[in-house]
Amino acid sequence: MRNAVADALTAVYGKHWPWDRNFENSLPISKGLGYQQRQDLINTRTRFRTTDRIVVELKFVFWEKMFTSRHDQRIWNAHLFSLFPNLDPTQTVSAHRLRLATDLEAIRLLRNRIAHHEPIFKRNLSEEFSKVHDLVEARCQVSAAWMLGEQMALAAIQAKPF
Repeated sequence: MRNAVADALTAVYGKHWPWDRNFENSLPISKGLGYQQRQDLINTRTRFRTTDRIVVELKFVFWEKMFTSRHDQRIWNAHLFSLFPNLDPTQTVSAHRLRLATDLEAIRLLRNRIAHHEPIFKRNLSEEFSKVHDLVEARCQVSAAWMLGEQMALAAIQAKPF
């Protein structure tokens, strides 16, 4: 996902998009304790000097938040179908972007639960796996097929004792 978003940002703002003021100003200014996307970009680009390194270092939530409707006009209306060529062309950009955002949020929350050693036993992990697969497949069918061939998650999910 981050590479797809980075490709879209490069197409719109150029290869130095992390330093582009128009891009920076397109990000929300958050108040309070929640995630602050604009500040995350500023902090990350202060610590790292190349776009590639910034792409790697930005938080998962940064990439998730790029799928909000505020970016439809500038980014997704023109680039969603070229960056995710396996999306159903009969559905709207807005519908696909909303689904991508929703699935990315669910995946991020699952990832955070796992990272914090919180229980995931009662979750529908097969459904969560399908979301990951569908996101990969939207970008690249070859990668999705490789993922299915290499993964061991489904066997572990089906073997769970409860």
